[in-house]
Amino acid sequence: MNALVDSGDAVGPAGAAGPSLGEADFAFLREFVLQHCGISLGDHKRQLVQGRLLRRLRALALPGFAAYCDLLRRDPESELGELASCISTNVTSFFREMHHYDMLVDELLPRWLEAKRAGGRLRIWSAGCSTGEEPYAIAMVLAEALGRIGTDVDAKILATDLSPQALATARKGVYPVDRLGGVSEARRKRWFLRGEGSFDGYAQVHPRLRELVTIQPLNLLHEWPMQGKFDAIFCRNVVIYFDKPTKQRLFARYAGMLESRGYLFLGHSESMYGLSEDFDLIGRTVYRKRS
Repeated sequence: MNALVDSGDAVGPAGAAGPSLGEADFAFLREFVLQHCGISLGDHKRQLVQGRLLRRLRALALPGFAAYCDLLRRDPESELGELASCISTNVTSFFREMHHYDMLVDELLPRWLEAKRAGGRLRIWSAGCSTGEEPYAIAMVLAEALGRIGTDVDAKILATDLSPQALATARKGVYPVDRLGGVSEARRKRWFLRGEGSFDGYAQVHPRLRELVTIQPLNLLHEWPMQGKFDAIFCRNVVIYFDKPTKQRLFARYAGMLESRGYLFLGHSESMYGLSEDFDLIGRTVYRKRS
């Protein structure tokens, strides 16, 4: 859900609002971002990266980009999340690409929950969850399906992202009411608590949804601590900015984390064509693991 360095953004002339990002420092940042985030930054992104990172220089009281690059060299893990947040544009909404949720409601959740009535567990992973709209939307349809079967099933959603700011918003589960445009009126009444007083104009997701969703930081390019397998993985509008080798490695790792015949949901502009032989395309950006 994070579109890293969206090409629609723009910044002013180099040096207009602070230190300039020199060629050597930009070269280091390009390599660092490619290695740690899988994102390839073109030469034309230099001014944009400069503008995005100036706020980070101010927050850290650093005199320039050379000092920031030195910080990344000394302790890359401590600053990686903040760097990703600075150069990320979070593009997400509730029930974005509704056909994926229709498949969950009409086909997958009834089948999974019926099979797991007698035991077993249902696990869904929102990889690149951004500010939380996706996992909470999944939680809505999951909670509704659980209510229909009238039986307890061990069902959970894991939501992960690299951005500390995005995760903080997801954990709060509080959104401006105008961000609920994709949520039906019935679901707004059932799954959101309207704010009052100083929180007027905001809504918080229902505690039941928060019970279903576990939110954790995770870099998709690093080690994954999860042990069990997933019935479905949502990784939408994340891999579009990755280079080809990174996509191939990630899809192979997803295949290893999915149950037999598990499902992988990609974004509307993403495809596995020529990148993996572990999946079959069975719907609009919906892939099923072959075995």
